[in-house]
Parts: sequence; structure tokens; C-alpha cells
Amino acid sequence: MRKLLFIALLLLNTSIVFGQKADSSASVKVKTKNVNGTVMTSAKDIIENLSSSPEFTKLVNAIKTADLTDNFKSGTITFFAPTNSAFDKLTPGMLDTLLLPAHKAELVNLLNHHVVSGKITSKDLDLQIKAGNGQATLTTISGGTLTARINENRNIVLIDENGGQSVITRLDIEQSNGMLFIVNAVLLPKAKQ
Repeated sequence: MRKLLFIALLLLNTSIVFGQKADSSASVKVKTKNVNGTVMTSAKDIIENLSSSPEFTKLVNAIKTADLTDNFKSGTITFFAPTNSAFDKLTPGMLDTLLLPAHKAELVNLLNHHVVSGKITSKDLDLQIKAGNGQATLTTISGGTLTARINENRNIVLIDENGGQSVITRLDIEQSNGMLFIVNAVLLPKAKQ
């Protein structure tokens, strides 16, 4: 009788342990955000989410032209993504010129100027800005810098190396390979000499 009781307790304990493991793996929650009518999900990478939105056709085309698709699908990155209307603010003809094969290096530099290594949240940015007495310096994967500040409307503003400003209009869009922020202007790196 004692053996039977011991076996029953052992089986009960085993089922509880395995039941907990099954529950913990099922608790991985996919996060979604609606970005201008397009649902973006944390189950997809940055390129998959950007490609699903009509707001980012110019950006996605530029990424493909620069042969950066695989780079932005791998590794953990934070991407400050300009919308089509952000590209429309550029000097007329600038984007068309950058898309030409002779200007590929400039296009790569421009796109990499919107990317920071690692996953940064708006809370991280806010803490860095407070710790930096009102500003934080972010190093892009192109080797350039972006300065983050909080403006009078409590928005996070990114300032590029030429003094151009871009407001982050959508925060913390979680991706399978990092974090996506939407910006309202293209961030321009300093011209290489």
C-alpha cells in the first residue's frame, strides 16, 4: 500500500512540474500595435513589419536598393523609421539621386544613421536624457551620432549631425529583432569628406 501511495504521489508531482513547464512556454505574448492602419506585431522582424505598411514604401525601397534587408533582419537593433511623408520633406530629387547605383554608399550611410545597436525603449531614452541633464547621445551603426531631447510638448526629438530635428511620433513598436520608432523627418548624417 505504501508503494502504491508513493507512486501516486510521484505521478502527481511529475504532472504538476510538467504542467508548469507547458504553461510557461504558452505565456510568450505577441504584442501588436496599429501604425496608421497597419497592424505591426512583435512576431515579425522590422523589415516584415515595415513592408506590410503603405506608409513606408520609400523606406523599404531604399533599404532594398542599399542591399540592407538582411542586415536589418538580423541582430538586435533599434530603428528610427521615417515615413513616406518624412522622405517628401527632403530636398527635391535627393532621394532619387541616393537611389542611383553611383550613390549607394551615401544611401547605406543615410539608412544606417537611423539604426542603433541593441533594443532601446522610450523609457530607456527618457532615463538616458535625464541622466545626461536633458540630452542623450546615441551612436548609430554608421558611426554617427543622434542627440535625443524632450521638447516643450514632451515629445522625444532626435537631432542629427547637421542640426536637423525629427520628432518620434510612435514609440515602442516591439519587433522580433528589436524596437521600432516612427519619426517625422529623415535624419541626415554629416557628409563624408
